[in-house]
Amino acid sequence: MYPNAALVGSQLSPEQFALHYTSGSTRSYNGKVVFCEIDPDYRHPYFDIESIIGEIRPHADGRPKATKFISSYRVLEHLDFDVIRSLYLTSPDGHCIELHDAPYVSRHKVGVIRLYAEIAPLRMLVLSNYDFLQFSTYITDPRNRKGAGKLFYTQIDFDIPEFVKAYERDPFIQPPIATIHPSSLRDAFMELRDNSDKHTKGLCLDSAMDRVPYRLVRHGFMFASQQKYKFFPMPTYQEIEKMNFRFWRQM
Repeated sequence: MYPNAALVGSQLSPEQFALHYTSGSTRSYNGKVVFCEIDPDYRHPYFDIESIIGEIRPHADGRPKATKFISSYRVLEHLDFDVIRSLYLTSPDGHCIELHDAPYVSRHKVGVIRLYAEIAPLRMLVLSNYDFLQFSTYITDPRNRKGAGKLFYTQIDFDIPEFVKAYERDPFIQPPIATIHPSSLRDAFMELRDNSDKHTKGLCLDSAMDRVPYRLVRHGFMFASQQKYKFFPMPTYQEIEKMNFRFWRQM
């Protein structure tokens, strides 16, 4: 799902797969990797899974086949949310935790302006006064020229009004996300706050999830379309410390 949304076959365990892409491959990535495990029995006419699955076999020396790309284009669009088993978050050093899906419990507060990070296939940072589920309905609407039929996204957790006040006092204050210029955040916030007819405002063309600390993820991660959604709640800070201390240290 990040940094690219591809369907990949592999003989590696999730932990080995995470390490492979962060440090063990010529295609290794210097940053976070987010991926999910798909039911291996899943088939769709768009994906040539059946012919490629036979090529996923150990190397001559017995090493497991690390990756075999099945598709790297329009993957989420052709993926049924029901076959997503687990979601994995990987630190830049290859430590990972497993997230399980659960029902989403709405915490809607009217008038609150939130920051959303689109992850796949779109990758923008967006301010919106829509709540977590309302945003998915808006962004996956077929009439939305800035949307997509299916979206994987999350909400970034920080107090935007308080940050704007702090920026007015200190113009050199640093934002919680390095890719956002403080003045852009302030202007976008004020535009949404003062215009009741406007509900979203783009902040950055790239959400740059590798520069968003996992500790800023609010609620969790959402797969959404107009028909359904699948939600993976983020464990608490204390739960993550128990799950994987090394991952916790890099949050």
